[in-house]
Amino acid sequence: MKCKVIKIGGALIEDAGLLNRLCRKFASMTSPFVIVHGGGTFAGQLAERLGIPRKMIDGRRVTDRETLEVTVMVYAGWINKTLVARLQALGVNACGLSGCDLNLVKADRREGQSIDWGYVGDVRLVRMGGLELLLQAGVVPVISPITHDGKGVLLNSNADGIAAAVAETLGMCYDVELIYCFDKKGVLTDVGDEGSVIPCLTPSLYEKDKQSGMIHSGMIPKLDNAFKSVSNGVQAVRLIHPDDLGQPDAGTRIILEKQWMRVEQ
Repeated sequence: MKCKVIKIGGALIEDAGLLNRLCRKFASMTSPFVIVHGGGTFAGQLAERLGIPRKMIDGRRVTDRETLEVTVMVYAGWINKTLVARLQALGVNACGLSGCDLNLVKADRREGQSIDWGYVGDVRLVRMGGLELLLQAGVVPVISPITHDGKGVLLNSNADGIAAAVAETLGMCYDVELIYCFDKKGVLTDVGDEGSVIPCLTPSLYEKDKQSGMIHSGMIPKLDNAFKSVSNGVQAVRLIHPDDLGQPDAGTRIILEKQWMRVEQ
């Protein structure tokens, strides 16, 4: 059976018109799917209003105790429930979850490195049983990037990484397509030109584009997770604009070198 794992950035949820269009696309989908969302700009805005400085390293957020409290409020609260409410209004039986609900996503606090990431968790495992029960019941899981360590501590995890781990876990029972929806038409050669989409991206091309500086900052963890998923058996991975959801050839397809050779032939 086919299943989609769709990651959407929190910034997309903050755009009312785009969110409405996206939810209508979700409502028209017939095969099982899982949504994983980020927190977008609202978490940073709220933290700023509260006088909490934002810390980023290589596109990844550093989460101290104060930032964690804001992150949980926004990600698992306002953002998650706003999305679930919109889906329910369109007849989609969605259920909002964080990683600690149903013991769904466990993570390890990132420690022992030269950088102190604070309450940041690297995903350790995704519990297949909870997801499968929901999907078999016709429920759409909507997962926030709040995880836990199994010892009572909440952690802030990268939403792209959670989406990748969910896709890889579901891949044991489903033919999974992992889709990253964000505010561009795909990976671009020129960030100012939406027509410059790279249709296929291989590991070697990715490394070349990173070294040249064409791919940088927040795109790096997203693409790292995308390539990891393809290597771990996820059937298909694409990066697209939400308006292109449902169009099989839209966006940038992430493929391995051996797949690229078949495409070229």
